[in-house]
Amino acid sequence: MTNSILFGWTQTPRWLRTLAQCLLASGVLAVLTYGGFAFHISLLTISLLYLLTVVAVASLFGFWKASLISLLAVASLDYFFLPPIFHFDVADPQDWVALATFEATALAISRFHGREMRIARVAAIHLKGMEQLYELSRSTLLLDLRQPPGPQLAVLIQRIFDLRAVALFDASLGRQDRVGEWAVGAEDLARECYLRDAAQDDSQTQTSQRLLQTAVGSGPVGALVVRGKLNPLVVDALAALAAIAIDRHQSFEKEDRAETAKKGEQLRAAVMDALAHELKTPLAAVQTASSGLLELGGMTDSQAELVTLIDGEAAHLNELCTRMLATAKLNGGQVGLEMDDVNVRDLIFEVLAGRPASMEKDRIQVTVDDPGLTVNVDRGLLAMILAQYIDNALKYSTPETPIEIAARKSHTEALISVHNYGSTIRIEDRERVFDRFYRAAEMKNSVPGTGIGLSVVRKAAEAHHGHVWVISDDKEGTTFFLSLPTGARRTQ
Repeated sequence: MTNSILFGWTQTPRWLRTLAQCLLASGVLAVLTYGGFAFHISLLTISLLYLLTVVAVASLFGFWKASLISLLAVASLDYFFLPPIFHFDVADPQDWVALATFEATALAISRFHGREMRIARVAAIHLKGMEQLYELSRSTLLLDLRQPPGPQLAVLIQRIFDLRAVALFDASLGRQDRVGEWAVGAEDLARECYLRDAAQDDSQTQTSQRLLQTAVGSGPVGALVVRGKLNPLVVDALAALAAIAIDRHQSFEKEDRAETAKKGEQLRAAVMDALAHELKTPLAAVQTASSGLLELGGMTDSQAELVTLIDGEAAHLNELCTRMLATAKLNGGQVGLEMDDVNVRDLIFEVLAGRPASMEKDRIQVTVDDPGLTVNVDRGLLAMILAQYIDNALKYSTPETPIEIAARKSHTEALISVHNYGSTIRIEDRERVFDRFYRAAEMKNSVPGTGIGLSVVRKAAEAHHGHVWVISDDKEGTTFFLSLPTGARRTQ
């Protein structure tokens, strides 16, 4: 009942409220005047009662109403209490001084008291706002980050700040959540505020719109619209807390996705490791049988050709299994490097000698500036990197074009490159080709592959504190690079 009366009073037109306040204050003044005149109260006493009335009016209704009542009080003192009675005339000049002093005192006290009351009210409002913001900040820490933050924040803000309506737009989720009563056409104010990229306040409808930004200079992450009587600074703080809550939700989602991806990566590594181990045994049997058949001889040319093909492909499959095992160990951080000083030129020719006989070795040109170039690496991993680069160059190059393998040394590193002419790699794919299972769209159907090899190359290079990259151009061709440090650093 009391809340209904207060709400109805605040909705009354301002001029009508001012009139009612003046009439009430005048009524109190009239009662004091009648009592003072009827009971012959002294001039000093009635003056003090008038002064207290002016101060009370200043406290309750403001300075300008108090000023009006102070003038009425001076007129009442002159008319009812200063001789000649019932005349607006002052015979004694000292009475003029007294009236002027009373008016000045009343106005000064009203002014100071009204200012102090306003300061106190503002301080109380600020204190309440701080308490509400503190409660909201504590409540946001208890949000369920597995659920969208918008609905939870909107309910909290409306409940804590006792607002008529709240709307929040979360740009990352593309959703808008509302609570309270919204007029027709105002349902999408938060989304519109975000799209408009501008905050504003409407004093008539008591609606405030704010963008949600997590850092200066960064783009907004959403927008907040509140409808109710709130200080603009409090609304700014509300927007900051809402932006932090949304940012926490996004960070939680990223961590959750990263954890899920990590578990998936571990599962894939385990599957690859198990699969490679399972394939090793039958492949060894196939390769042993094919090699034995070739040693026995007594086959026709066609049979010998087929057995040779089986033997070569079995060797190739065995090498792929070895790479899968290396991939699983590198991604799982389980590989232990067996570091040794390796002559780069000798290793290149060793890798070429171990390639299948069917490989077009006559196309390959090797250039090593310093035949004594040595690097401290895991010999098996460096051989695997070179084999992968060479296989890729053969697979994606134009037939009968040269493939160039080069190695040179700078002050701090050894640089190995494999160059070929043929299909090029787009700029946007030059980093991604080293990601596991990634293959450029135009190559998926034209050239067979798994997308594993280059990911192993990068992991192996990183294990040696090295780097891999590629450059590609229609005119110059494609070159894959490997840089390895030549200093004293060692990988444990």
